[in-house]
Amino acid sequence: GGGVIVAEEIEALHKYGVERIYSPEDGQKMGLVGMIEDMLERTKQKYLKDQDSQSFDKELAKVVAGTATPADLARVITALENNKVSEQDRKAIAEKAAKNTEVVVLGVTGTGGAGKSSLIDELVHRFQFFNPDRRLAILALDPTKRKTGGALLADRLRMNALNKSPNAYMRSLATRSFTRDIPPTMPDIINACKAVGHSLIIVETPGIGQRASEIVDVCDLSLYVMTPEFGAPSQLEKITMLDFATVVAVNKFDRSGALDALRDIRKQIQRNTHRFDERLEDMPVYGTMASRFNDVGVTALYNELVRQFQKRTPTAHWHYATDIDANLKYTEAASIVIPPDRRFYLAEIAHTLRSYHKKSQQQVQLVRELQQLRATKKMLEESGAPAAAVEPVQKLITEKDPHIDPECRELLQGWPELKSSYAQDNLVYRVRDKEIRVEVSKRSLSGTRVPKVALPSFQDDGEILRWLCKENVPGRFPYTAGVFPFRREGEDPTRMFAGEGDPFRTNARFKYVSQGMPAKRLSTAFDSVTLYGVDPDLRPDIYGKIGNAGVSVATLDDMKVLYGGFDLCSETTSVSMTINGPAPIVVAMYFNTAIDQAVDEFKEKNKREPTDEERHRLRQTVLQNVRGTVQADILKEDQGQNTCIFSTDFALKMMGDIQEWFIKNKVQNFYSVSISGYHIAEAGANPISQLAFTLANGFTYVEAYLARGMKIDDFAPNLSFFFSSGMDPEYAVMGRVARRIWAVAMRDLYGASPRSQVLKYHLQTSGRSLHAQEFNFNDIRTTLQALIGLYQNCNSLHTNSYDEAITTPTQESVRRALAIQLIINKEWGLSMNQNPNQGSHVIEELTDLVEEAVLREFEAISERGGVLGAMERGYQRGRIQDESLYYERKKQDGSLPIIGVNTFLGSSSLPTTELVRSTEAEKQSQLTRLAEFHSRHAAEAPAALHYLKETARLDGNIFEALMKVVRCCSLGQIGDALYDIGGQYRRNM
Repeated sequence: GGGVIVAEEIEALHKYGVERIYSPEDGQKMGLVGMIEDMLERTKQKYLKDQDSQSFDKELAKVVAGTATPADLARVITALENNKVSEQDRKAIAEKAAKNTEVVVLGVTGTGGAGKSSLIDELVHRFQFFNPDRRLAILALDPTKRKTGGALLADRLRMNALNKSPNAYMRSLATRSFTRDIPPTMPDIINACKAVGHSLIIVETPGIGQRASEIVDVCDLSLYVMTPEFGAPSQLEKITMLDFATVVAVNKFDRSGALDALRDIRKQIQRNTHRFDERLEDMPVYGTMASRFNDVGVTALYNELVRQFQKRTPTAHWHYATDIDANLKYTEAASIVIPPDRRFYLAEIAHTLRSYHKKSQQQVQLVRELQQLRATKKMLEESGAPAAAVEPVQKLITEKDPHIDPECRELLQGWPELKSSYAQDNLVYRVRDKEIRVEVSKRSLSGTRVPKVALPSFQDDGEILRWLCKENVPGRFPYTAGVFPFRREGEDPTRMFAGEGDPFRTNARFKYVSQGMPAKRLSTAFDSVTLYGVDPDLRPDIYGKIGNAGVSVATLDDMKVLYGGFDLCSETTSVSMTINGPAPIVVAMYFNTAIDQAVDEFKEKNKREPTDEERHRLRQTVLQNVRGTVQADILKEDQGQNTCIFSTDFALKMMGDIQEWFIKNKVQNFYSVSISGYHIAEAGANPISQLAFTLANGFTYVEAYLARGMKIDDFAPNLSFFFSSGMDPEYAVMGRVARRIWAVAMRDLYGASPRSQVLKYHLQTSGRSLHAQEFNFNDIRTTLQALIGLYQNCNSLHTNSYDEAITTPTQESVRRALAIQLIINKEWGLSMNQNPNQGSHVIEELTDLVEEAVLREFEAISERGGVLGAMERGYQRGRIQDESLYYERKKQDGSLPIIGVNTFLGSSSLPTTELVRSTEAEKQSQLTRLAEFHSRHAAEAPAALHYLKETARLDGNIFEALMKVVRCCSLGQIGDALYDIGGQYRRNM
């Protein structure tokens, strides 16, 4: 939730009923293992106490009577597991169960890691959606470990569908055996579920081997789940369940070879069941992607199961999914986020970069040789050498000259003119057809003419070409030194960061930090309630976080207050919003705020309402001029920060919807995503991993948008990046490397235009490098981090406040943080120059070393199926955790010196400072304002939410719907509606 729980708050939580809050002091005394052991011991004692005092007679009676609640059923299942139910009671339960003649028991089994739990969740969602009155029970089994006797009962984490209906019940169970997949009590447990009136009982086994088939002994129908990776087709002959399964699902159908696997499995089923007179396509084998939102393969599988249910219980009347082609049996490649034939895109990018450098080096050598040959010829001619001596040299020149690449020839021929242009008093260039005139130098107090851009004084053509190919001046390919020829005059890259309490308080902070600044570059932090797409509520785990560590925004009303008093269409105003999961909803609120602001200005000026045509023109003008950024980077959320609320697939679909809407409405000055490495770094990644993972995520969005049919130059300019600036040496070249990789790949691989080749990024100094001990030293670290960021020409910059290790920044600490940037930009003499890093041997070598390390990481991710495939295997998260642990160990043992923390130690006590918290009045105000918004729109909200759900279910543009729905529905209402149709994030253990 962002922030510190202090001792007084810990005490209050203990009194409230929380069993134990472990403080930093507990961590120092007990250690991680000690805290875990304490937690387990407390749990064990509570469990044993409950077991000794528990009687199940009342619950058993309710089960037999058919009146049991889910809690009653849970206790009876526990009693059955522990053999505390008499034989007489078992028989009574069985007799009651026998009267439930329309129940179906579906057994789901398959190999470990095939995605059984995720597939069940998707099927349960469909059963509930199309059969809302039916009661379902899921009994999920996990294996008991032979060594410890324990079991990891993690399947409940995967079941989002359980939250959507009171008619779904789930129980996780251990096998309580080392040799069996089904515990001997399972028939009795199934009877108990039948007795209380469930229409469908799903029994999920642990991952099984080739010989296992116990599930068929306890179920009516069986579903076998596997993946395309089963080895040679002959391995299918060994899988016993293929003899018994009613239906087979080939899950994770986006993997390589899925269609071949589908064919081989169909053939095996045909042989096993002797159905040679039927078509191969009619075998009950379905290709599914349970991780994909609204997957047609899963829906087709659902319909097949309904067909099988109807055969078994003709009077039950299960309902089919109707909006699907009856002939479809698997997910087609065209609907997959990254098509299979683009799986190795990152390896292609690595190859493209290396090919570019190899070609450049070859051209460097060639032009150097030609220069030397021409100089040799000139000296021979000037010395009066005979023609016979000059002729071989001329022949070599004639042979080599045609091999000069036209682009390289143009670069060399243009070099004198380029140098001359930077030697003038002024330089004129264009940005989006706008002419900009800039003075190319400044005068120091001593009268020294300091060039804004300094050029090398090379005489060798090879060195000139090498510099032009690898470096070049700012604003020219490959943009290593910067994406614009010069920094923007009158607008420092400073970001004004704020977010605390209610919208009124944050609005006041924005006005404070932007006071006197020519440009208003507002950057917004939201509280964790907003970040998780929830409305403010009295529920304790929500109420305590309203307005803490960020601003609370739940409605369009809140958004209007938040940015009140700022001209959102001014070219000197831009707004950045640090939000990811609910980003599409919040962006829709922001655009509506900007549009309403323009309409209000029109009404104030003209003293009347605008006509429909005028309103449309106002809307288009706003959308084409509003400046800003939304983070919306769901890939890094899954890899590092964890504020995921929608499934990755569904979130990617909404991101694509936003970008398509931007293209349609000509939104050119607002970035649809800020591809973020900052949070990857904060989670523990080193700078190379941060850069590699972030760029890989960026190229994944490119591939996903291209797969949707968008054109590269229509969306690439709407992409931006966000990096951390830390203390490691690699941070000094991070921006340089990022720009060069992006530019070369976009031009040479994707064929993008110059505007699409430029990588623009926001930089923030490292939060992880802020320490609570000697926290006044943090400003020194921040100053150094800001300096290397500005030396690399970052496009915007936020400097952290020194007290952020302890609290949300105070007004005083924010002012100091802003002063760091202002002093560098206004007072620091070398800031007169805008390319101070160019020409440094160590900077150039670091640039090459970091770039190659990133390319190697691209290849490692590519080997794991690209970014999405690597995420499925936990690769990025694992790397981040390993690197975080490495850093912490070096910090603890002192081998990584940190001043004031493990060396140059001062007082051992932590400093005291003001703790920023939202007030009780602010929380109550948010609840009141939310209730008023709900009341005001009570009549129109239900229809709007239905429209939104249907748009999502039928694969329409969700953002287009959100632009309408946010006007009458709150953030939490919208999130719940999208969860209802299956878009919720499915968590991993």
